[in-house]
Amino acid sequence: MRLFTAIFICSLFIVSNSTLAEPDLKQQTISYTQQTHTINSAILNEQRTVVVQLPKSYQANPNKVYPVIYRLDGAGNIPLISAVMERLQNDNRAPELIIVAIENTNRLRDFYPTVNKEPQGPVGEGGGAGKFLAFIEQELIPLVNKNYRTHNYKVISGASAGGVFALYALQTNPELFQAHIAYSPAVWWNYGAPVKATKSFINKSKDLNNYVYINIGEEAGIMRERYDELKKALQSDSLTNLRFFSDAFNNVSHNLTSAAGAFNAYHNLFLPKHMPMSALTNDLASIDTYYQNLSQQWGEQISPPDRAVRLLGYNLTDSKQFTRAIEVFKYNIKNHPKSVDALSALSYGYEMQGNTRQALENMESALAIADDSYPYINYLKETKARLQAEFDKRN
Repeated sequence: MRLFTAIFICSLFIVSNSTLAEPDLKQQTISYTQQTHTINSAILNEQRTVVVQLPKSYQANPNKVYPVIYRLDGAGNIPLISAVMERLQNDNRAPELIIVAIENTNRLRDFYPTVNKEPQGPVGEGGGAGKFLAFIEQELIPLVNKNYRTHNYKVISGASAGGVFALYALQTNPELFQAHIAYSPAVWWNYGAPVKATKSFINKSKDLNNYVYINIGEEAGIMRERYDELKKALQSDSLTNLRFFSDAFNNVSHNLTSAAGAFNAYHNLFLPKHMPMSALTNDLASIDTYYQNLSQQWGEQISPPDRAVRLLGYNLTDSKQFTRAIEVFKYNIKNHPKSVDALSALSYGYEMQGNTRQALENMESALAIADDSYPYINYLKETKARLQAEFDKRN
């Protein structure tokens, strides 16, 4: 009978979770809105163009604010980001967001912090990253914040030289962006100057609280050697608050590493609404911490959802950690005291522990709240009758 109960409860979750995973067909019929801005930059002493793409829900939700992705190398990158983010959003694994694509004028000048002196690259190029970052911080971001409903969670993303710039932004102003994505960063530049700068920064930044994703394709030789040196530095045990992820795509060309890595970059970045078991510690405060961090990312207050927390408890019962499961189920009832499902879950936890009295009491509490419109009312009644029979038999 207990096996039947476990299967029934799991099937309820699977059915409801599948419903959540279905694409929002209504949303898919709505087009994105894109707006182009031309900025007369006093810092760069030239005109710069940016394309801003707004979320599909932007007009329908006038009070909602959104995180922002700043993507280097222009609007040609928007379709890839949009496709990846839509899939994640349909699975409740990422928020809707604003994309700001920055068009190029002289990318080598703007993206590299130092002038290249190494013969294998274009000698004499680079050195303008400081000015370009000042343009983004002092002119572009204020413009975006003034014209759009932005949240203070910002991502900067770039490939090759743009990846070097994303890492430079981290080192120069770690709090400007909360996430830095560098697809196949060209850290060979100028005798490995970007790697040396990153290592120096890490040695002085033990409390770095940020997200970094890097990847590499089929590159070999000096590019691979210096990339591996960069990766090793970012994997430092001293950076306990850095969320660092990396990928190696050995059969992918340099120019395709952004396409190959975009899913992992954003899938690892954004916290899903359903808290994973890996985030749960022995301290129940880890649930609150998780949803505080989630709310900070998503730009809206998200309390621990009833079903998500119940799933944590069910996973614990599956692994026979009944005491911890009961603690999680009780925590859930504090947040959802009128939830039939929360009370039923606690009853299940006590039943798995062998405490029929408490299981019966909580099932009675669930039935006291449920009415005939509750879809599984008969299951609750049958479970109560079974628990009552077991209790009477033992007493």
